[in-house]
Amino acid sequence: MATTSVESKPYVIVVGVDFSEASELAAHRAFELAAERDPAELHLINVVQTYGPQVAYEMPMDASALSVLTVTEARTRFKTYADQAVARFSAQNPGKRISRVFTHVRFDSVADEVAQLAADLEADLVVVGTHGRRGLSRMLLGSSAEATVRLAPCPVLVVRPKAVPDSPPRIEPPCPDCVAARRASGGTEMWCERHRERHGQRHTYFQRDRTSSDVEMPLVSRQ
Repeated sequence: MATTSVESKPYVIVVGVDFSEASELAAHRAFELAAERDPAELHLINVVQTYGPQVAYEMPMDASALSVLTVTEARTRFKTYADQAVARFSAQNPGKRISRVFTHVRFDSVADEVAQLAADLEADLVVVGTHGRRGLSRMLLGSSAEATVRLAPCPVLVVRPKAVPDSPPRIEPPCPDCVAARRASGGTEMWCERHRERHGQRHTYFQRDRTSSDVEMPLVSRQ
């Protein structure tokens, strides 16, 4: 029985596409990597949300615009997008070629579908984009990339736009006057005179413990 040699197996790259700037950079990097391998397969995947027989499709060139399409229409548009991306890459990189490019439209969970496609294809690499943001934006936009890293059965390359990274918040050392005030007062005064107005006064209340009338529990609050 004939067997397939390791050398003849194409280098398989799966890249997630959502038409954002980070996604475009990820796709371009995936094209570059695929062009360096021979043979290589590049699999572009777009994950959409279903609404009955239709899907909400983010429009190329404007990821903030949504269009409601049938599944067949979404697949046709994504194939057209991929064909145009290949043509742009070839025009910008004469002499470089990619053996084979495929498109996949999957549904609902981005990370799950990207990772599952990578497993189905025995992919060698997954490429995804991230916005590199912090706070709420990071939670909403960066979670798919992070989840893909956890779920993918192969190495994951995360591509982000170049930007000056956010500086971490600076934690100041304790005010020496506040420390001195707490020590001198046995904890009665929390702040020095300079910081008292900003932090407010500490008030101590007492509440009888429900299990014992002989024990009092201080409850500390700030105003």
